[in-house]
Amino acid sequence: MSTLAIILIVLGAIVLVALILGFLGTRARDRQQAGSWEVHVRRANSALAQAAASDRGWQRDTMEEAARAALSESRPDWSYGNLHLVLVDDRPGIEEDRAHFVAVAEGGDEARVVLSRQGDRWVAESID
Repeated sequence: MSTLAIILIVLGAIVLVALILGFLGTRARDRQQAGSWEVHVRRANSALAQAAASDRGWQRDTMEEAARAALSESRPDWSYGNLHLVLVDDRPGIEEDRAHFVAVAEGGDEARVVLSRQGDRWVAESID
């Protein structure tokens, strides 16, 4: 066997080992970050939706109040820890504006509240 063939075989083996180790490292990192990834995405979406709402002059406190009132009326025995603004749908005119909130309970149960504008106030359009 020539020297060139030996060198090529060794280089091929090194590349193969590097690819396998990289694949295994990526899988381990994905498993470690699996739970936190969803949290980071949800925070980013919430921050983006909140920024869009505040730029358009929407009052987040008023919207949250309407969402909390709708949840307490629809599900009086259900308690939740967090209420996230996840989507702002600002269409031309105020009658077609929508805001989506997600209430998250400690056990992971979620409820989506869709608010719509009626004049200057927000009312619950649906609760899923």
